[in-house]
Amino acid sequence: MPITVQNVIDKLLEPIDSIQNTVDTLLSGNPALEVKGIATAFMATQQVIEQAIALGANLLITHEGIYFSHHDNEKSLENDPIYNDKSRLINDSGLAIFRFHDHWHKCKPDGIMAGLIQELNWQSYVVENQPAATILSIPQMTVGEISAYIKKLLGIQYLRFSGDLSMNCTRIGLLAGYRGGGGLCIPLYEKEDLDLIIYGEGPEWETPEYVRDANYQGRQKNLIVLGHAESEEPGMNYLAEWIRTIFPSIPTHFIKVEQALKVL
Repeated sequence: MPITVQNVIDKLLEPIDSIQNTVDTLLSGNPALEVKGIATAFMATQQVIEQAIALGANLLITHEGIYFSHHDNEKSLENDPIYNDKSRLINDSGLAIFRFHDHWHKCKPDGIMAGLIQELNWQSYVVENQPAATILSIPQMTVGEISAYIKKLLGIQYLRFSGDLSMNCTRIGLLAGYRGGGGLCIPLYEKEDLDLIIYGEGPEWETPEYVRDANYQGRQKNLIVLGHAESEEPGMNYLAEWIRTIFPSIPTHFIKVEQALKVL
């Protein structure tokens, strides 16, 4: 029996109870389409869409939206040539694009976090998986050593940090994606006795400024900022691995996104 786009979506959503007002939806394509190949990616960039088509995939599963905002507000772009070219490519190809964001984060453990932890080879150091953060206890390393380790394993050119590169750390809070806000991160330092927080991104006037003041007062705290895509891409690679176990007969590919922001 052919496996359809809807069959794949149903299987992805199966482990999680229904989420109200979710952004997880079929953004383009026919749910009855027989799936010939699957690609996963952090973001459905035009380059990723073209690569998915070239690989023979007719279902692309993306973590973020297509049109440059969390809720893909297409109305505001209907006269924009960039939007029109991208939309035309999708429509002409017949590519089905499914956004898998909220449900993947709601898996236990969070699928995005599980992928990041696996990529860093820190599975054995997990102390607790919280709804938005994972607490780890790693063998003692300095902030500088941890930074070099992350850059090597994640293939990141540069990181941003606040604190002391020579400080030894064992107790770490890890938060993927846009979870770097002060309301979430700042209480974690004291509550979980953290030496270091590593997150994807967050408001620069919140947690980084708390860490700055803490260190000025002589209370050593450290922060490493990975970047949003850099922190969540491993989770979409992890998704591709999972899909291969569910649908072994369907070729499934992970497509790495070329980062939009470069180093000058």
